[in-house]
Amino acid sequence: MNLSEKIKHLREVEGELRGLNRPMTQMEVVKAMQEELNVSLSQAYLSQLEKGKRVHLTASSRDLLATFFKVHPGYLVSDPPDYSTDLLTDTDLLTDKRREEETDHLRMWLTASTAEWHDDAVIAHFFERLSRVEEPRRYLSLLQQLLSMPIKELETFVQTLQIYNENGTY
Repeated sequence: MNLSEKIKHLREVEGELRGLNRPMTQMEVVKAMQEELNVSLSQAYLSQLEKGKRVHLTASSRDLLATFFKVHPGYLVSDPPDYSTDLLTDTDLLTDKRREEETDHLRMWLTASTAEWHDDAVIAHFFERLSRVEEPRRYLSLLQQLLSMPIKELETFVQTLQIYNENGTY
């Protein structure tokens, strides 16, 4: 993903987080920065970044955007052309070596995500723990299945597991 796509994506996410149910406009970002941080970028500069007319940020602009959008400043650079954030592949078709490479790539992505989400301890801890397990893809597959459960049933399930762990019978 290049810088312009990342900034557009962050405006979309920020709009949802603020309850707008739509992306924040560039002007809304500029005004919110000014109100919340007492400093801002110009709408024209933001527009140039999003249109790809400017492909690099100044250090101060990067820090300001990172603070406003609550992301790590390192996120606000264009990814290399061969960089991929894809997580899901058909592991049955992969050779052992390919599986190892995919796991290493996943671990690097999880580690980067830990840094990116450093302001949210729950999410950062999740990514950090997942990066250290032996088979992170299997955990992700199981988590995907858990997401289909109603939250109340899942909470009951987790409480039951905790009771087993406390009694030493699990």
